[in-house]
Amino acid sequence: MQGLWLHKDRFEKDATMAESNFIDYVKIFCSSGHGGAGSTHLHRAKYVPKGGPDGGDGGRGGHIILCADKQLWTLIHLKYRKHVKAEAGAPGGAALRTGRNGEDIRIRVPIGTVAADAETGKVLHEMMEDGEEFILCRGGRGGLGNNNFKSATMQTPRFAQPGEEGQEGWFTLELKLLADVGLVGFPNAGKSTLLSSVTAARPKIADYAFTTLEPNLGIVEYYDDKSFVMADIPGIIKGAHEGRGIGIRFLRHIERNSILLFTISCEEKDISASYEILLDELRLYNPELLVKERVLAITKCDLIDGKKQKKIEAALPAGVPYVFISSVGRTGLKELKDLLWKTLN
Repeated sequence: MQGLWLHKDRFEKDATMAESNFIDYVKIFCSSGHGGAGSTHLHRAKYVPKGGPDGGDGGRGGHIILCADKQLWTLIHLKYRKHVKAEAGAPGGAALRTGRNGEDIRIRVPIGTVAADAETGKVLHEMMEDGEEFILCRGGRGGLGNNNFKSATMQTPRFAQPGEEGQEGWFTLELKLLADVGLVGFPNAGKSTLLSSVTAARPKIADYAFTTLEPNLGIVEYYDDKSFVMADIPGIIKGAHEGRGIGIRFLRHIERNSILLFTISCEEKDISASYEILLDELRLYNPELLVKERVLAITKCDLIDGKKQKKIEAALPAGVPYVFISSVGRTGLKELKDLLWKTLN
């Protein structure tokens, strides 16, 4: 029996670990390779006792390169890799031999990753296409050998350049999910249920707040093999822009969405007021989010009748396209897909 309980505890621990695989922010220290030193060699042979300089150049230090990979969706593989150091270039040799370049290190990251200087916060690059590469730390150039410094007045230079030092520093890698439609709403507004109803995604669903603890992506199949991507982020509460709740950790993920789908439960006392609260949180977090197209979905409509729906409809915010849906009852989902597709195109 004791072994059974130990097995159960281990299973629950493994399940908890599996649920925390989504990492969207890491801070790493990168150091590129130093360039190899140039050679000061002088040519010597049996019948050439006083040959000229033939020192070769040093090799370049290894770069540290970010590579966008569409197969990745998290930065978890970098969570425990805090230091990345590239190889130094080899020194130059005799007979004008150039030193070997240091081996480059390629760091694979998901599409949508933003690289920034950790000290200044300056954004260095955004990885937007599969296969895209960006040199985060450039390797030092190799030093010139003494052969480069010979002249009519200096036929036997006995010096060469040292290799150039590489670059180093702390950098942040921040993932912002790329999706066509981003779900915005309070905790327990039915966002995860909606995502599971219109896509093949299977997010955690329960009847309590903050069921969703990490973003979820799903592909919505439309007509004629057309599709679009929908993203669900943890619920937003009033004061989220100040760090309340857990939504502040994930608000960055809706910065790259084309459409913001506001999901508000029909159980809310004042849907227009709830919509304004959500809108205000986005405004306080990043005013540019208000430029995006917005669609409103009134969820859980299987709980109300037609009379109640008309009453709600009369008080909805003006100028925002809306649809009443029930993910459980599978009603209004076709109309929602049509509205989203029309807005996207």
